[in-house]
Amino acid sequence: MDDREEVTFALGAIDVPVFLRSAAKPFIAAAAVGAGVVERFGLEPRELAVMAASHTGQRFHVEAVRSILRKIGLDESALQCGAHAPYNAAAAADLAAAGIAPTAIHNNCSGKHAGILALCKAIGADPQTYMEPDNPAERRILDLCARLSGERAAEMPIGIDGCGIPVYATPLRNAALAFMRFATLQVEDPRDARALRAVRDAMIAHPEYVSGTGEFDTRLMQAGGGTLACKSGAEGVHAVAALQARAGLAVKILDGASRARGPAVVALLGKLNLTARRVLTEMADFERPIVYNRAGRAVGEIRAAGTIAVEKASTN
Repeated sequence: MDDREEVTFALGAIDVPVFLRSAAKPFIAAAAVGAGVVERFGLEPRELAVMAASHTGQRFHVEAVRSILRKIGLDESALQCGAHAPYNAAAAADLAAAGIAPTAIHNNCSGKHAGILALCKAIGADPQTYMEPDNPAERRILDLCARLSGERAAEMPIGIDGCGIPVYATPLRNAALAFMRFATLQVEDPRDARALRAVRDAMIAHPEYVSGTGEFDTRLMQAGGGTLACKSGAEGVHAVAALQARAGLAVKILDGASRARGPAVVALLGKLNLTARRVLTEMADFERPIVYNRAGRAVGEIRAAGTIAVEKASTN
């Protein structure tokens, strides 16, 4: 989607609603920023980045989430996202070696939950019911997401994400529109623009907080050098705000697996000229990842289908 709000490339069914899952986290964080959480609680850019994150549970991630909770006057018991081991193997091993069981703060969504709790505190909503769809914080979040997607909040399908938070569905066309607006800040309300800019700039300045060391989102934003802000979501969703190209890209892998995400996104960034060639070179290991068998032998690779390279642009 370009800054004229025109679709410049489409492949597959772009008008079927898709749950954006964690790809919507930057907008959830922006709703909190728009409510004044930065000014009221003194939140730092790295904390905004972890609010938009699907983090891997590294020590710096956990410390940032704890810092948010401390600043808003809550502790880890306020998090209702559930516990799982850190996705980062070294972080998980460190916990196990220390005999520490993972808690909710190690959940990849704990930053998002801390941000919504901050939103509750800022607007006087009940933090104990922060995951309920009718909580005023959740309504604010959905209203912003609807504005960015060009939809009516009341008409957006709502489900429950893996961490318990309400999650909305929108067609890829509208998701690309939202991420184009994330890139360009072309929104009607200047307060929305300021909030989006704060989150976008925090993600770009602290990409390691958005995902984790060596992870796709972190690597892509590092390679982009300030020109890309991106966020993955479960079930093969991914979205990119291309700042210099003034465009948004939204991808959904049909089988819901993550293995095709890197090859598809990197290939499309190149095909659509959404980033510099040097960025694609730096992301080559994600564009064509090697497949190894149990014996450690390279037996193949994953790469984007030829149709991505030859498909004509569509505005249907």
